[in-house]
Amino acid sequence: MTENVGTVYNAVYGDSSFEKITLGELVNKGGAAGRIFEVKEHPRLVAKIFHSLAKSSTNREKLQAMLLNRPAFSPALKNGKEFTMDDGEKYIQIAWPEALLENENGFCVGYLMPRIDLSLAASLDHFMQRATRQKLKLPENYEYRIRIACNLSSMVAALHEKEHYIVDLKPSNVYVYKESMLISMLDCDGFSIKGEKNRYPAEYVSEEYIYPEGMDQGCDEMGEEQDKFALAVIIFKLLNNGIHPFSGTPRKASSPNLTIQERIAQNHYAYGSWADLYQAPHPYSIHDYFDKETLELFDRAFVRGLKRPSAQEWEHHLRKIISNLRHCKKNHNHVYFSAKGCGLCMMEEKFKANLCDIKKQIQNPKTIRGMTVDNLMPEKIAQTKNEQMKKLRAVNQISICFIGLYLLFWSVLYLILKPFSEEISKIGIGAQFIIITLIMLSIRYGLKKFSSHIPLLNNPSVPMALFIYPLLCLIICLLAINNMPLELFMLTK
Repeated sequence: MTENVGTVYNAVYGDSSFEKITLGELVNKGGAAGRIFEVKEHPRLVAKIFHSLAKSSTNREKLQAMLLNRPAFSPALKNGKEFTMDDGEKYIQIAWPEALLENENGFCVGYLMPRIDLSLAASLDHFMQRATRQKLKLPENYEYRIRIACNLSSMVAALHEKEHYIVDLKPSNVYVYKESMLISMLDCDGFSIKGEKNRYPAEYVSEEYIYPEGMDQGCDEMGEEQDKFALAVIIFKLLNNGIHPFSGTPRKASSPNLTIQERIAQNHYAYGSWADLYQAPHPYSIHDYFDKETLELFDRAFVRGLKRPSAQEWEHHLRKIISNLRHCKKNHNHVYFSAKGCGLCMMEEKFKANLCDIKKQIQNPKTIRGMTVDNLMPEKIAQTKNEQMKKLRAVNQISICFIGLYLLFWSVLYLILKPFSEEISKIGIGAQFIIITLIMLSIRYGLKKFSSHIPLLNNPSVPMALFIYPLLCLIICLLAINNMPLELFMLTK
């Protein structure tokens, strides 16, 4: 269905009043659900027009539930007064529906929502890491990121109070006003909405933010626990320079390289009170400098079996943190939480030290591909080669002597066993076969184990001969000790 500029629709508000509205210019092609248009009668509103009418009835019910169950967001305050833009307008924190739109046939085609000027905002993703902040000229002050976390918690808490859930909560779906650090959210029609009689589920959820219990769930089954988990992940990333709470450094080189979502599913949280067996924390993590209460909240959010903190708990905690922040004397953009000191300064010093070591290695490398530079000199290479050849000759000589003694032993085995032939005969043929089998298995295991250490055994014919020869000697001993040829002859009479 193609929507044109100038199309007229009926706007039906929550109080059942309605009016005609006219579509203006296309503002945004939008995502999978619909496109965004200006509204000629209301410059501060935009219209989201769905791509398809296939879900007209369901969309109408969901939008009506949103109009009748609107969350109440606390106004942003500054110095005790409501925080507004430079032109005096209020910050739009969420694009919540203002009215549903009908076409002339009565089908629900979309809805009206507040117009958010995204030129004044940036994706929350862009605030996570320093390089991106510098590239986009975003504020570097660490306190701002704590305020972002607090404002996001406040918004999620307001939605949860009305039993609405975001479900697909991730940084790329959240916008931050550059001047005020207030949050703005779009595409609210994709949330899980609580209606008077029914719940209208979310349609999307993103990996790296799915709670462990949700691995086998669909979006229609997810709710507050999913939001609480995803919110805690975002807060952790904001406070820890973009490091995901389930990322880290595998402790063993042989460990499988799991994705973030696989680590979440297996509960590999490396920053808690208990060490994780799979991975160690990221080397530039500053989580050790968080205050005790913050670490306890993260433990509750990410450790299996504990009760996750609610959005409201996070909001109250972060407001408390903001009121008790300590300002760093070395860097005016740094703040810290406790007497432990400034974690950001520690991280930067560690980074500079590592960078200095890397530069020294490049300018005057001590190793190349794991080998010291001195060992790569032609004279050193020749010397090493000669030493290896001497060692190889010595190993081969010892191996030949050992193999000679080995073959000699099996050659005289009958002479060794002959004095005990009567006792051996008494244990029976079956027991003797078992002993021979165990001996041959031991020989096979020994040849396999030492083949990588003895160069002569690299030739397949050598270990085969060293296996077959003792087998033949054992068979001969078995026949001779038990007089088997004579007995067989007597059975033919």
